[in-house]
Amino acid sequence: MTAQQAIAPPCAPPGSPGDVTPTPGVIHVNSRHTSGFTVIGNHLAQHGDLSLLAIGLAVHIQSLPEGAKIGVKVLAARFPESEMRIAAALRELEAAGYLRRIRVRLRDGRVRTRTESHNRPYATVPPVPVPREAPRATAPTPIAPDDRTPAAAPAPPARQQRPAPRPLPRPTAPTGTLHRTAALLLADLRRHAPVLTLSEADVTTLAPGVAAWLERDAHPDAIRRALTADLPVPLAHPARLLRHRITALLPPPLPAPVAAPPVIPLQNCDGCNRAFRAPEPGPCRDCRDARP
Repeated sequence: MTAQQAIAPPCAPPGSPGDVTPTPGVIHVNSRHTSGFTVIGNHLAQHGDLSLLAIGLAVHIQSLPEGAKIGVKVLAARFPESEMRIAAALRELEAAGYLRRIRVRLRDGRVRTRTESHNRPYATVPPVPVPREAPRATAPTPIAPDDRTPAAAPAPPARQQRPAPRPLPRPTAPTGTLHRTAALLLADLRRHAPVLTLSEADVTTLAPGVAAWLERDAHPDAIRRALTADLPVPLAHPARLLRHRITALLPPPLPAPVAAPPVIPLQNCDGCNRAFRAPEPGPCRDCRDARP
C-alpha cells in the first residue's frame, strides 16, 4: 500500500499573471493581407438601414473586376437567394447610393444601361477641386468721373431645346388589309423576343407605321428582323424603341419598273420574200432601192 493511485486528472496549469479575463464579445484575430483583398468602409459594413443581404451583395460587387456582369439572373445563379430577394437588395443599394444605374442612348438609337458601384454613397462624395488659373495682369480700364452707371450684365445663353420627335410614318393609301397585317405582325413580336410584349393600345398606335413599311413592299420577315435585332438589355420601354426604329429605319419606296423597249416585228418582203424588221409589211430596203 505504499504506491499512490491517481484517481483524478491533474488541474489545468495556472495562467500567467498578465493574462486578462476574456470578454463574452467577439475577439478579432487579424492577419495582414498582401494581395487579393477589397477595402470596405464601416459606413457600409455597419449600415443601420441596409439588410444583411444588401450589405453582403455590395461587398461582393465591389470585389468584382471592372466590367463584370451583375445582373439579377447572374447573381441568382451565383448565390442561393432567389431573383426576387436579389432584386430587392439591389434596389436597397440604389436607394442608399452604393449602386447607380444610368441609361445611355447610343448614336444608332439603342439604349444601354451603365451600372456603377460606389465604395461610398455617390450623394456624399465630396467634389474634386478644380485648380484655378492665376489671374493675368491687365491694365485697368479708365472710368470717366461722371460715368457711374454700372455695366449691363450679359444675357444668359439661350437654352437649347431638344428636337421634336419625328412623326410616325403612315401609308399613303391605307386599307383594312394593311392595318390588320401590321397589327398581327406587332402582336407576334413577343414570340420572337419576349421583351417586346406590347399592349393592345401600343399595337393600335404603331400599326400605321408598320403598314407604311408593307405598302413599300417590305417583306414581313425583313420588318421583324429590323425590329427585333440587337435589343438593349434591359429594355424598359419597348413601345418607344419600336416607334424609333419604325420611323428611323423606314425603307424608301421601290422605283417604278422601267418599261421594256418596243419590239419591231418581222415582215416578209413582198418582192424577194426575205425577212426584215418593219412596223408594217411591204418591200425590204434592197427591193425599194432597186425600183426605178
